[in-house]
Amino acid sequence: MPLSIILLVVSSYLAGSIPFGLMIGRFVKGIDLRSEGSGNIGATNVGRVLGKKWGLICLALDALKGLLPVAFFPVLFCGSDHASLPDLSVLTGVTTIVGHMFPCWLGFRGGKGVATSLGVVAILSPWGLLVGAIAFFGSFAIFRIVSLSSMLAAVSFGLFSLTPYSPGGPSLGLFSAAVPVLIIVQHRSNLKRLLRGEEPRFKSGTRSPGA
Repeated sequence: MPLSIILLVVSSYLAGSIPFGLMIGRFVKGIDLRSEGSGNIGATNVGRVLGKKWGLICLALDALKGLLPVAFFPVLFCGSDHASLPDLSVLTGVTTIVGHMFPCWLGFRGGKGVATSLGVVAILSPWGLLVGAIAFFGSFAIFRIVSLSSMLAAVSFGLFSLTPYSPGGPSLGLFSAAVPVLIIVQHRSNLKRLLRGEEPRFKSGTRSPGA
């Protein structure tokens, strides 16, 4: 494997593994977010524990750590070979999402990948992002359950990749199948609560369990 690819993968993973939610919790209130609310370090739990403003800040930062590597790392590490850039962009995106979900700094227990995937998909498939966003906000407006809306958004994006309107080659097709599955797996505790009718509706500034 060329050194440039190794550097791309390592840098993407490290970018994705930056625990912005944990850092915000310690900065704002001196708390370990893993011991508050749902124990998750993602934007939803930040919003529950610290309020909507900090949840949105975490969402933006987690999305940017997906968007910026995909936008810049392939050219930075591998040059401007336009024939290979789409595949390198997908590789960068997957590695960044994996870094967020399984950060080495936190015992490989990280977030659920939704915000970081949002940033990645904004570059790889803007129309797919729009489809996922419509599914998310439509579901959230009805149910007010972030985890359910996130999973429906991921599935909607994956289904969109099967249509003729979805751009990209085989690598993006694999991404569109694998990442929604990863997101659903990361939400397995939420799925259990949903099946029991115990998944809470979102309210900022509370510390109830959830996403």
